Amino acid sequence: MGVGLVVVGPEAPLVAGLSNDLVKAGIPSFGPSSEAAALEGSKNFMKNLCDKYGIPTAKYQTFTDPAAAKQYIQEQGAPIVIKADGLAAGKGVIVAMTLDEAYEAVDLMLVKGAFGSAGSQVIVEEFLEGEEASFFALVDGENAIPLESAQDHKRVGDGDTGPNTGGMGAYSPAPIITEELQSLVMKSIIIPTVKGMAAEGCRFVGVLYAGLMIEKKSGLPKLIEYNVRFGDPECQVLMIRLESDLAQVLLAACKGELSGVSLNWSPGFAMVVVMASKGYPESYEKGTVISNLEEAELVAPSVKVFHAGTNLDSDGNFIAVGGRVLGVTAKGKNLEEARERAYRAVEEINWPGGFYRRDIGWRALPRGQFATKL
Repeated sequence: MGVGLVVVGPEAPLVAGLSNDLVKAGIPSFGPSSEAAALEGSKNFMKNLCDKYGIPTAKYQTFTDPAAAKQYIQEQGAPIVIKADGLAAGKGVIVAMTLDEAYEAVDLMLVKGAFGSAGSQVIVEEFLEGEEASFFALVDGENAIPLESAQDHKRVGDGDTGPNTGGMGAYSPAPIITEELQSLVMKSIIIPTVKGMAAEGCRFVGVLYAGLMIEKKSGLPKLIEYNVRFGDPECQVLMIRLESDLAQVLLAACKGELSGVSLNWSPGFAMVVVMASKGYPESYEKGTVISNLEEAELVAPSVKVFHAGTNLDSDGNFIAVGGRVLGVTAKGKNLEEARERAYRAVEEINWPGGFYRRDIGWRALPRGQFATKL
């Protein structure tokens, strides 16, 4: 039996060239070549593309010499953002509120080598004020079609406190992305990227996940970064709302046939709450037992528990083997209903070794809905 389609999930195999090898073997692969995955694999590559093709982004400079980086920081002032150029598992970005913090970040990356080769070149860029949003588009090399929007929650703690994580929950759609803003993002950011990549000889096939800042002072979207894959946990809320046949759409993208494809989405909202091992994003215990997962999916219609870091032990119990372990997802006619269903399912799950944020969706919901239940 032949393989009809491979969808490559994480960024590391994409940057390493897995899609290139699959295409050579004649297997349709949804995900960019290693050359095109540089959009995520090298922030400098992404910024240079923005410069060349007039894509709005924060102003920046790239450095390998710590003294030159600090000189530039001194001229620009704080707050300022320091980024490792390469892949650092989502941890290579430091928002420095003072000059001293910025100098320290430069030393951490360029002198102490905290991020290995990923941090041997750093980008120093302007601090943008505004609201962040995630924007997704499917790309076939020439054409791009927008997916629905989603809003992630990166910080580990309630009220957006504590260290950054891979994401503790998300909801879709994100009210900040209006129809007008969607067409502006497609026109000013996504389409110029797709055309620019083709012109550079590295056609992009896959998902473009744009991290945007809707700038406070101009109200306009600026590109912060690209991921070249479906994000986790944003993917879960998009997939639970997608009514079209995903495999057909991805296959069309592989064949360069996205032009004229339209997607159907369920109305209303979806929310995912991530359950993580206690201690995450620092060190955490593995092997803690999780029960009541089937019961959790029955608490309300349209509840789905996605497994990310689970395994079965010798007695057939589910155990936690990762940091972010479960994505408890639900749909509702509005965000309130989606939230109520997702949290009801979370509370049904019996996992003393886990924790979760209790305020996913807080930016989009009226205040007073988050009386913390301990």
